[in-house]
Amino acid sequence: MSTLRVSVVGDLKIVFEIRDSDLAGRIGRLKTRHGVLETPFLFPVVDPSLRKQVVPLDKIRDIGFNGIITNAYLLKKHVGLESNIHQYLGFDGVIMTDSGAYQILQYGTIDIENRAIVEYQCRIGSDIGVILDIPTRHDVTYEEALTSVEETLRRAEEVIDIVEECKSTLWVLPIQGGTYLDLLSRAARRACDLGMYSIYAIGSPTTLLERFELDRIVDMIYTVKSIVPSAKPIHLFGAGHPLVIPFVVALGVDLMDSASYILYARDDRYMTWRGTYKLEDLEYFPCNCPVCSRYSPKDLMEMPKHERVAKLAEHNLYVLIKELRSVKQAIREGRLWEYLEERAHSHPSAMRAFQKIKKYVELLYKHSPLSKSNITRAVYILSMDSVYNPKIMLARRRSIDRAVIKNKCIALIPLVPWDKPAYESQLYKRVLTCNRDLENRCDVYFYMPILGVVSVYLSERYPFSQFESVYDFDDRSIEDLCLLIIELVLRYTTLYDTIKLRMFISEGIPWSIKVAKLMLSKIYTLSDLKIDVEIESI
Repeated sequence: MSTLRVSVVGDLKIVFEIRDSDLAGRIGRLKTRHGVLETPFLFPVVDPSLRKQVVPLDKIRDIGFNGIITNAYLLKKHVGLESNIHQYLGFDGVIMTDSGAYQILQYGTIDIENRAIVEYQCRIGSDIGVILDIPTRHDVTYEEALTSVEETLRRAEEVIDIVEECKSTLWVLPIQGGTYLDLLSRAARRACDLGMYSIYAIGSPTTLLERFELDRIVDMIYTVKSIVPSAKPIHLFGAGHPLVIPFVVALGVDLMDSASYILYARDDRYMTWRGTYKLEDLEYFPCNCPVCSRYSPKDLMEMPKHERVAKLAEHNLYVLIKELRSVKQAIREGRLWEYLEERAHSHPSAMRAFQKIKKYVELLYKHSPLSKSNITRAVYILSMDSVYNPKIMLARRRSIDRAVIKNKCIALIPLVPWDKPAYESQLYKRVLTCNRDLENRCDVYFYMPILGVVSVYLSERYPFSQFESVYDFDDRSIEDLCLLIIELVLRYTTLYDTIKLRMFISEGIPWSIKVAKLMLSKIYTLSDLKIDVEIESI
């Protein structure tokens, strides 16, 4: 079921509809006067003069991008455009314009005032416009970052009358503060008080993205998303590499923009989801887009420079749109966490981002559904990192919290991934055959690393019977499982002076033996409690 978020600005009803979600990522629809953008969406940057635009705008649209972004400041300064921007560019899709803040980031200042550039964007008919914010560079002092925060907020208030009057444009308010998270938090809270803005942006991460410091970007996104209402779309400036996209989307970024597709092409750089290659280092193209299907790396190297740049830019756009679609499909299937696990192993910066995301799982748990009624897929257990998957973590937490204690005996039976559901498994039947009174004398649970501990009566619930898993588990997974079992045992000790713990193991399940040995050592440390442990091989 979709969730409808509606904001009203003047006479134009702006609808941001969240149609599906997983983790904090969502598939949405953002309505503009020139069409609907399905989010997550990336705006390719286009040259405002069109002189250096090597990929035609109709080609960009054919590849799959029905929205673009260009620079309003450069349009005014170098082109002198005063007519409708859609007619000038010959593009009937959604056009977003930036105000010139990137030039401030590069040169320190520009020769235009905030009100003038905001009025200009309204006058030329931008579908989405941005105020002239003051970017926070990643290497500035705290005082300089504070100045950028205060001046950006002052400018946002300065043009509020234009924002209210220009009803057909969606206005973006960048939230500054950079890597000073307290400033970023302050800016986000004050920005939320300016309710006329349709979209909030995370300002100035461009230099960090260029340096692949994704872990610091994760901090920034989490800070903003923890404050901004979920009804508001979030834009991340400069996020234009397929390696970046799944991680920022998982944290709740809806919109992005980048010129990377053409900048990389001019430097003979070839995008892939794993990273970027120099064209001269490739003998084969690991892609089947129209460019890579028709040409070899050698073919492109032998082309004239301008033709090679155009082909590489097209390929880079195909890679970006493919990544966006892959992320959307992962959201649709409820597999975004598994997708992050896979992508994390593709590059050290991706792994750093993934490790940082694990510190912010409460944001993911808050937004992520335990299961989906429209499409329920088996959970993939790939490594110890799978324990952070909300579908696993929340389920195993509920299993412990909702344990029904009836007997002073706990029976633990291995849950094996190759024989599901557990309550119909051959192992379970064998245990009951050898212990016919087990279910009357003991509370029976299944146990397995990562998945945790679950009562036999809850074992058919998602995801305890709907998962695919590796068969071997590392020591961290064994330790984690033992701590869960100890937590369950301690719940029983609050009701009974003495309890019995019967652990069933099997030589065909090596990890069950490791769990039993570690449990014995841990129970030994609980010497003040009366716990009788029996290990039974089956």
